Amino acid sequence: MPPLRTALLQSSGRPGSVAENLKVLDDAAGRAAATGARLLAAPEMFLTGYAIGDDVARLAEPADGPSAQAIAEIAARHGVAVAYGYPELDGELVFNSAQLIAPDGTRLANYRKTHLFGCFERDSFTPGDQAVVQAELDGVRIGLMICYDVEFPENVRAHALAGTDLLLVPTAQMHPYQFVAESVVPVRAFENQMYVAYVNRVGQEGEFEFVGLSTLAGPDGVARARAGRGDELICADVDPAFLAASRDANPYLSDRRPGLYTPLI
Repeated sequence: MPPLRTALLQSSGRPGSVAENLKVLDDAAGRAAATGARLLAAPEMFLTGYAIGDDVARLAEPADGPSAQAIAEIAARHGVAVAYGYPELDGELVFNSAQLIAPDGTRLANYRKTHLFGCFERDSFTPGDQAVVQAELDGVRIGLMICYDVEFPENVRAHALAGTDLLLVPTAQMHPYQFVAESVVPVRAFENQMYVAYVNRVGQEGEFEFVGLSTLAGPDGVARARAGRGDELICADVDPAFLAASRDANPYLSDRRPGLYTPLI
């Protein structure tokens, strides 16, 4: 299989304006496609903004709502899959979700954040209850996770055991936790033998200062691409051949002794 060219959109868009954020996503999809990318990932809550208070509930939409349809049209027009964060409305509940839409506009997967961070998220969202959500794109098995979720080793290991090749992590990583982007994410990629794409917001938003530093880390723990602190579109390849060779050489998963770990649960 050829490498899957993957683009990460590091941006906070315009918090509170779905229409403007759709325009930003459309522009980024066009630029990503021009590089040969088949996948574009945007940050946590990119559709609406993160620190928007009561507007979280007001702007929440169903997984198949009008914004999902608009993003499906963007994906199909540019021939690039799109993963994005948004507040998902399901009945009276609101989830912090991420959705993956295929290059033909088909909805591939929808994930609800399982580990909510801080009072703002716990007051605004219901936690999801499905740890592993996956989809296939060009022969690559893609998993979805959101921000704080990746900081739980068990969460990422569950994806490794389920065969995830590329873990997409839309995030809203804030100061002073930039070590997660700099150190934790490459380690997660190495210890679980997968690619991890961690795509962040930037700048000041409400009480939060988002640190950027989006990265796509390989199974060798090396960043294939890393952004700075401002708006940026970065691209790198997810190489199935390199991943297979790395998995053959690294014994972490085969050397596990699950019977010793039962006290953890």
